[in-house]
Parts: sequence; C-alpha cells; structure tokens
Amino acid sequence: MPRKGAVSKRQVVQDAVYGNDLVTKFIDCMMWDGKKATAERIFYGAMGRIAQKTNEEPLKLFLRAVENVKPTVEVKSRRVGGANYQVPVEVNPYRRLSLAIRWLLQYARDRSGHSMTDKLTEELIDAANNRGGAIKKREDVHRMAEANKAFAHYRW
Repeated sequence: MPRKGAVSKRQVVQDAVYGNDLVTKFIDCMMWDGKKATAERIFYGAMGRIAQKTNEEPLKLFLRAVENVKPTVEVKSRRVGGANYQVPVEVNPYRRLSLAIRWLLQYARDRSGHSMTDKLTEELIDAANNRGGAIKKREDVHRMAEANKAFAHYRW
C-alpha cells in the first residue's frame, strides 16, 4: 500500500489472435521462465481443441470459464483481542480476476494428462460448465465466508 496515492494499473497489449486483453493476461500468468512463445502455443492449442470438442466459439467459452471461477467473497484473518477471526470480505474486482486465473492454471497443472494443452482444455471446458477443480475452490472459499459471516462485524 503506497503512501503517495494509488498506483495506476498497467495497460496490457491485446493478443494477436483474439484481440482480447484478458487472453494476454492469462498467457502472461501461464508463462514460466519468460517463455511466452511456449505459453502462447499451449493456450492457442487449447483453444483449438476447445473449438473441436465443443463446436462452440472458444473465446466465449474461455470468458465464461473465467467468469464462473471468479469469487465474490473471501475470508481474511483479523486479530481482535488476542483471537484471530476469519472475517468475510468482498473481493476487489482486480483480485477476483487474478484469483480466477490463478485457480484455473493451478488446477489445470494438477490434472492428470499428457500435455498442458490437454489439461488446460479440460479445465476450461469444466469451468465453463460449472464443474472442475477451480469451481470447487471457488465454492470452498464461498462456503468458508458463509460459515464465518457471524464475524462480519469485525470488518475494517
């Protein structure tokens, strides 16, 4: 948290294939060791497989998957009088997006399969249809917030 005011958000360049800045952000988050070409190959390969498997426009399915995974509430730890409480708070829109991308990639990597392209394809299709690991994570976070809503008055 800076002392001199808010930090402006950095503009990302839209990707070459779909012209969407969310796709660029997703590819950048997927990238390891600066290997953007590899990350792009994996993502665009997954989009191609989505088009083959579902006969649906892959960008719409991708956007629906990300939207389905975004959490609305989460819990944050708050210390009050020597006790730690899990206080439910609403999630900032930027954090919602980053959590959704992080969870999609985490559960795609954890899946069993031969290639990352296959695993990402399956996770995106499952997330678009409200199932899969990332959706389960979002439901767990929401359940935790619901269980601790008695401590909502400790919100700061």
